[in-house]
Amino acid sequence: MRKRLVPLLIIVVGVIGFILLKATRSEPEPVTPQERTWRVETMVVDPEARQPSLTLYGQLESPRRFTVVAPMAGRIDQLPARDGQTVAQGELLVALDDRDIEPMIRQAQADLADALAQLDREQIEHASDRKALALEQRILDNARRGLGRVEQLVERKLVSRTELESAEDLSERAALTVAVRQRSIQSHEARKAALQARVERAQSTLDAVQRDATRSRYTAPFAGVVADVQVAPGDQVNANQALLDFYPIEGLELRATLPQIHAMDFTRALAAGEQLVAQTLETDSELTMTLQRIAGQADATGVEALFVLDQPAPGLRLGNLLAISVPKPAAPESVAVPYSALYGNNTVYALEEGRMSHIEVERIGETLMDNGERWLLVRATELAPGTRIITTHLPNAMQGLKVDTLPDSATESAQ
Repeated sequence: MRKRLVPLLIIVVGVIGFILLKATRSEPEPVTPQERTWRVETMVVDPEARQPSLTLYGQLESPRRFTVVAPMAGRIDQLPARDGQTVAQGELLVALDDRDIEPMIRQAQADLADALAQLDREQIEHASDRKALALEQRILDNARRGLGRVEQLVERKLVSRTELESAEDLSERAALTVAVRQRSIQSHEARKAALQARVERAQSTLDAVQRDATRSRYTAPFAGVVADVQVAPGDQVNANQALLDFYPIEGLELRATLPQIHAMDFTRALAAGEQLVAQTLETDSELTMTLQRIAGQADATGVEALFVLDQPAPGLRLGNLLAISVPKPAAPESVAVPYSALYGNNTVYALEEGRMSHIEVERIGETLMDNGERWLLVRATELAPGTRIITTHLPNAMQGLKVDTLPDSATESAQ
């Protein structure tokens, strides 16, 4: 019996202890939720007229680039030019084997000589026909007189009809001979014209072969760069087959896409005779280039602008991608802000009573700061002098978000 009461007694004591602990516990103080504050950097803006610039990205090309092609079929004999090599004016680029060219020249010369001989033969035959016609005409006259005498004798019945028929045949054959000779003389001019055309055709063929033979040794017409060599010495090539590309060192152009929103500004500047000089960005040597023209065709993204390098740059090659900075007219009431202050394409946040305040801005371009950094130029009526802009880029930025400035946050306006 006692063994059964011990467990029950333990349970009762435990329950009583739990009740006593619960009754004597201390009440915790209520927790008040606090809004989180984000630390940010700010700057004070001072709108004024600033010189904006536009960053464009383009690819180098050359309007004078051309492809050297084989003027005739043959084998590559010499190829001193190498891909990427800079050559001076007059240096040999490529040459075909003379043994493939000389037979073509001799054949064209032989065709011309044959055509000239045919023309001379026609002249001799024409002179012979004129002499023969005079003799044949006298023979015809004699035959006709003989026929008249035979007809008189037949009327007198002194000769038979057989002799009359023989006389008629002789007269008709003489007339036929004269007619054939006259037709040959009359067609002389046509035959002569055809032979002269054949001579001219043979002469043209010879001139073309000699011209192609001269072009089979192609020298650099100006100082330039060799590109895209497609053959090697010993290769058999066909007529008009591309051999290599060549372009001058000077006159390289940068073709960059100009956004549609800025296209009219640049078009008007060119029409007014303004000279827009751009500078390259992120290159070992700073290069300048001048806007030469605007492309004649545009699309939804914009229009292509072509800039010409102001000075030769031997280190540059066709196809190089370059970033350039193009100046624009001064923009009044503009504010320079770092890229970190911009959200999306047209939003910045001002600091008002410790919270973020949304401001929509107009992007004007870029500007170069004194420290060498490139900042955005924006404009908005809400950006009054003294407005404090948040320059720290927060991923959770929103209207009314509570923020706090860092102890050493910038407070001076951008210069």
